[in-house]
Amino acid sequence: MGNVFKISLAIVVAVGLSLVMHYKVPEILSVTYFDDERKENSASNDEVINEEVDEEIDKEDIVPDERPVVEHIPLPPQVKAIYMTSCVAGTPSFRERLVKLMEETELNAVMIDIKDYTGTISFKPESKNWLPAWNNAKCGARDMREFIADLHNRGIFVIGRITVFQDPFHADLWPHLAVKRADGVTVWRDNKGLAFIDVAARDFWDHIIELSVESYNLGFDELNFDYVRYPSDGNMRDMSLPLTEAGPYGNDKPANLEAFFAYLKEKLDDPTLYESVRHVNTGRDSNIPWTSADLFGMTTTNYDDLSIGQIQERAAPYFDFIAPMVYPSHYPPNYLGLGNPNHHPYEIVYHAMRSGVERMQATTTRVEGFLHERIGTSTPPIYSKPHFGPERFRTWIQDFQYGGTYTAKDVRAQIQASYDAGVMDWMIWSPSNNYQRDALLPPGTLEVVQ
Repeated sequence: MGNVFKISLAIVVAVGLSLVMHYKVPEILSVTYFDDERKENSASNDEVINEEVDEEIDKEDIVPDERPVVEHIPLPPQVKAIYMTSCVAGTPSFRERLVKLMEETELNAVMIDIKDYTGTISFKPESKNWLPAWNNAKCGARDMREFIADLHNRGIFVIGRITVFQDPFHADLWPHLAVKRADGVTVWRDNKGLAFIDVAARDFWDHIIELSVESYNLGFDELNFDYVRYPSDGNMRDMSLPLTEAGPYGNDKPANLEAFFAYLKEKLDDPTLYESVRHVNTGRDSNIPWTSADLFGMTTTNYDDLSIGQIQERAAPYFDFIAPMVYPSHYPPNYLGLGNPNHHPYEIVYHAMRSGVERMQATTTRVEGFLHERIGTSTPPIYSKPHFGPERFRTWIQDFQYGGTYTAKDVRAQIQASYDAGVMDWMIWSPSNNYQRDALLPPGTLEVVQ
């Protein structure tokens, strides 16, 4: 009886297990499958959530760039500029006439005084060091920033001119940095009564750097340095240069001037100096200003320093552009056997610029320089040097009446001479800021190097 009960119980258990396996296993498997899928979905959801959290964290990490924005104009394929004084820049009616001239002709750039022959400046600076030069200025534009922005909106490239060492304001303010008379104490002045800062006054170099940085951050696209030289046109026998004489290069004027050029380039090529504003549309890989330097016209033909320290080969490596002032009126009578140079503007400019181009392209020179290496032991010595193309040049064109009468035809002849010499960029100088429209071609005219 007991065995029968055990057998019956086993049968019941077996049937029960069979039913469980038939009805429950699929359900169990289904539940198990559903749990795996949910885990996958849950992991996927966790990834989305994590990504969203990461995005929120990234957004929190991003600090908005709230710096002022300066919108520049890229360097034109050809620079065709006119000069504007600080007085004209501060006179809306006059400056608008020049803006209209630029819009209605081939002109695409303007050079505006930042610091002129007086040593004062044309806009109110942020720097307390430069504020006296603004407070004592007779001319300037209180809306310079807005004026530059307006020029940019019209597609005009803006160059700022800084006269460097000709500076009666700072010579009076800091006489210890000035060029002296022979007594070594009294400030020397040229025939116009203008004083100069000694080229070797290194404290003044940093002062110029500070103004340059402010000017670029204000909106100027390029910085042009004029009067980068020792004095001339005065009683040179009554002049002394205490700082130059005491410096590392002694009375070697070209070396002292090249030292300044090298320092200027080193500082102005540092993009961190301009980080207080956000520079956009510069057309350059780095946010630094274009630079140019004005040299005496005869630096393209003379190998001496003209007693002012300027030699083409010792300036060219340190600036984006070199602008020789090849005004025909500034050449001596019978230059090139031509008689009055004012009667031969084409010939004077062509000869000057062609000579300069050949020297720029040469790989050797008779001129010693910081970047030049002597070749062999020949006498006189020959040096290897950095070489550049004619695009390194800009030609200064004369449109002012000095030594003769300059017509629109004469102005155009100088421009053509520049082209024929291989130099496609030019700037027209008129101290009065009155320019001859008939010398200029229609808007959009673009010359191509042959």
